Amino acid sequence: MGSTTRHARLPVSVARVSSLHPVSGTAEEVLGLLREWDAADDPEPLVISTSGSTGRPKRVMLSRDAMRASALATHERLGGPGQWVLNLPPTHIAGVQLLYRSVVAGTEPLTTQDIVHAHEHLTSDRSYVSLVPTQLHRLLDVPPAVKALAAFDAVLIGGAAFERGLRTRAESEGIRVIATYGMSETCGGCVYDGLPLDGVEIRIDDGRVLLRGPMLFEGYQGDPELTAQALQGGWLVTHDLGRFAADGRLRLTGRDDDMIMTGGVKVPAPAVVARVREHPSVFTAEVLGVPDEQWGERVVAFVVGPVELDALRDWVSAECPRAWAPHQLVRLGEMPLLPNGKVDRLRLRGLA
Repeated sequence: MGSTTRHARLPVSVARVSSLHPVSGTAEEVLGLLREWDAADDPEPLVISTSGSTGRPKRVMLSRDAMRASALATHERLGGPGQWVLNLPPTHIAGVQLLYRSVVAGTEPLTTQDIVHAHEHLTSDRSYVSLVPTQLHRLLDVPPAVKALAAFDAVLIGGAAFERGLRTRAESEGIRVIATYGMSETCGGCVYDGLPLDGVEIRIDDGRVLLRGPMLFEGYQGDPELTAQALQGGWLVTHDLGRFAADGRLRLTGRDDDMIMTGGVKVPAPAVVARVREHPSVFTAEVLGVPDEQWGERVVAFVVGPVELDALRDWVSAECPRAWAPHQLVRLGEMPLLPNGKVDRLRLRGLA
């Protein structure tokens, strides 16, 4: 990663060029505002602007009680409060919650992209860092970074699918990785390695994941209709599909908008992309349905890696129905990502 490291103490008070409504500003500015917000008598909910990765940005309102419940439950699960390294955007929920955990714990976060040297400048007995899978993948190719990551008490991985092979590789290096599941509406991760944090409940309703607990959001700012659709009877109705495995852990199987209708056939995109990613020449991949005059939707594979369409179709067909095989292959130098580390699906569709 980069060689420039910021070790200066983050200021308590900041100029009002930043805001919590919605959250905006640098990490230092947001941290200062969060400290003031946490100390206030009765603060208004902070507001997170979502990425709009599926086409509709929203403004998520989060109360102090919800954020605090999430922060405390996270530290309880990890083994106690500690010092955090921030190398995620400070205006998205993962970065905001990391900064707020620091406020609750009374520790000083470090803002740096230099994981190699970050651990040397931490002052707490316990230390944590959050990454997206792409960051972890790149760091595992840098031996000094691997050693640094192994020194953290936990490395949280979220924001995108955490492939089994990547997890196995990290664990073989002695890195304690934890797969997190959550969203802005739940103050970030609320399910760790398939198990809910304390106070969090999970329900599966017709295959869809529902969540309940003290970490839920207040609603969408200025959109009561969308709020009513998402919050039903105290439960957050997500767009994620899942099931409970034999060990009781939540297993995500996709999203309700991940089913591709092509030529009258339902094609589950998560199953196809899982098979595509197993190809030995594929570094990473996504599979989406794109409007098509002939098929209704055509199955498009977006791949980073030297593979040809015919070979990929044969590879998918060896384990899946032939009708699931991609109609189109778009090869990429790298997967386009949003600032929060999630795949930019709108951009991918544009490329197709």
